Amino acid sequence: MLSFVQAIVVESTGGIDALKFSIDHPIPSIPKGHVLIHNEYSGLNFIDTYHRSGLYPRQLPFVLGQEGGGTICAFSEEDQQSQSDIQLNDRVVYGAFGSYAEYTAVPIDKLVPIPDDLDTPTAVACMTQGLTAHYLASSVGAGISKPGNWLLIYGVGSGTAQWTAQMAKLRGYRVIGTTSRCKADLIDSASTGGDVATALGCDKLIVLENVPGKSYADYNSVDIAAEVMKITDGSGCSLVIDGVGKSTYEISLKCVSKRGLFVSFGNASGAVPAFPVLKLLEKSAYVTRPKLNDYVVTREELLERANEVFSWVKEGELKIRVDKVFSLEDAKLGHEYLEDGKGRGKILFKTSQC
Repeated sequence: MLSFVQAIVVESTGGIDALKFSIDHPIPSIPKGHVLIHNEYSGLNFIDTYHRSGLYPRQLPFVLGQEGGGTICAFSEEDQQSQSDIQLNDRVVYGAFGSYAEYTAVPIDKLVPIPDDLDTPTAVACMTQGLTAHYLASSVGAGISKPGNWLLIYGVGSGTAQWTAQMAKLRGYRVIGTTSRCKADLIDSASTGGDVATALGCDKLIVLENVPGKSYADYNSVDIAAEVMKITDGSGCSLVIDGVGKSTYEISLKCVSKRGLFVSFGNASGAVPAFPVLKLLEKSAYVTRPKLNDYVVTREELLERANEVFSWVKEGELKIRVDKVFSLEDAKLGHEYLEDGKGRGKILFKTSQC
């Protein structure tokens, strides 16, 4: 077994220069209840930029990343006997810290076996973004929103929102999506007769102009609230799913229906500032700031969500796109690509040449 491995280490928080590529990072020890994964791919998510910047504090130094996939190469000394559903050399994906590395020690209860007929990059793409989209479309609005209602989802041209729109349609919702013009122009809509909205899993699509010189949308270029009210005959959306944050939260509050739910799940444009709860009074609206870990509390719930996502992908009901694969050494380029709004699908790091 190797003593040192390649990894991306954050020693002090900040911009992309905080990402340090190490070729001699100590291989992780394997605590009880864990296995050692030889990573093949690691996923890049916006939450990685929050950990890197210090928005979400972690103890320094740390290996970045929180999702990956590869093969089980060792159990802990206390867990030498393989578990009933996992064995040495099994292909698995997981959501756990430290995935920007060749090897990661992962809790056994965080492992998800990869189906034989699914490749590893696709399976990794299904984890953080796929599972987040699953709870957003399936669980977060339970008791408030129901199939047939209108939903608003920002940024359906890429990332988690791209998944969420498709899953919401599978659940029977009517979906209004937003995307930037540059991403709308790149969508392959041939299979839907040139209908970009349908190609993105939406019933209606609001196309926004780009911020000058950038790949991401200018959320003030169109009166989104007015468009939403026009589409919904003035009722608004029972669920507003907002991963943008600071630039859109006030728009979201205008778009939500009476007794509707504003779901703020991301900070792509910056964190949502504190606002008076009285802002919710006009519509008796609700607001929540959920996170994935609270929707995969048990291994049973994790496997249930993951297996449904895998099933939709294999059956062709859920279309995913691996947009870019960077080498681990090029982690800075990956973060820059994501934060510049250039992504049109899942971004991965190749962590092993095997």
